[in-house]
Amino acid sequence: MSHAKRFSISGIVVLFLILIPLITQRTDLITWFTYTLLYITLSQSWNLIWGVPLPLALLAGALGAVIFALIIGFPAFRLKGVYFIISTLVLAEILQILFYTVLPRANVLPSKLLNAYSLTPRYYLSLVIAVLAVVVVDWIRRSRLGLGLMSIREDEDAAEASGVNTLKYKLTAFLISTSLAGLGGGVYAYYAAAVRPGYLFSALWTFDAVIIVFVGGVGTITGPIIGAIFFVLLKQLLSLYLPGGSHVMVFGILFIIVVLYLPGGLIGLISKFRKA
Repeated sequence: MSHAKRFSISGIVVLFLILIPLITQRTDLITWFTYTLLYITLSQSWNLIWGVPLPLALLAGALGAVIFALIIGFPAFRLKGVYFIISTLVLAEILQILFYTVLPRANVLPSKLLNAYSLTPRYYLSLVIAVLAVVVVDWIRRSRLGLGLMSIREDEDAAEASGVNTLKYKLTAFLISTSLAGLGGGVYAYYAAAVRPGYLFSALWTFDAVIIVFVGGVGTITGPIIGAIFFVLLKQLLSLYLPGGSHVMVFGILFIIVVLYLPGGLIGLISKFRKA
């Protein structure tokens, strides 16, 4: 697909999303779209690998994530492949326990803001952040940084031997990724109105992002978007017919099936059908 055609299709999709709150006032549909956009932001951030005014809160979320990434980035990137993923999951679990202990109560928006609560601005903010995440990741994919990351993903040892500073490239991607995830977390806190700090560090957020990227297609731009739509739809359906928490097991099985039999994800499957 040419760049111009892809740009046109993206513009039509974004325009449609902008019109959603004008087309329908159903809160369940707007909530579904909001969640999908938040998961697009979260999954795109992974695909590279609170009580103050909202712009400052979002900035604080992004900067906090970046600072934390700097602290853990150097030791974590000594690990490779699945060991790196496991280390981030373990760290998230440690932080969850810590915050549930130190800050056990939920943080709630001030009553003045709660009385004026509206879903529409939260939807549009989620849309802006999701578009920003897609644009940033697409730009990185086409840049020198993206080429370096691609070579690292294909064969890290070979990339290092050819002169690629693997630690620098991975840490840069990690900082950008965590800043996007931090922005997504800030938007989620604004949307939820009441959040328990420990919940935001649940390993399920990482697990969900990994599933979305693998199901949609690792290393692609549209993969996480398709994966997020599929994930939120299936999660909503499963929550209606399965007891609480059972959907995690279903997604775990789905993840194993995709890794073993569909490594290209839904994007790879669509490409095979188009070539057939």
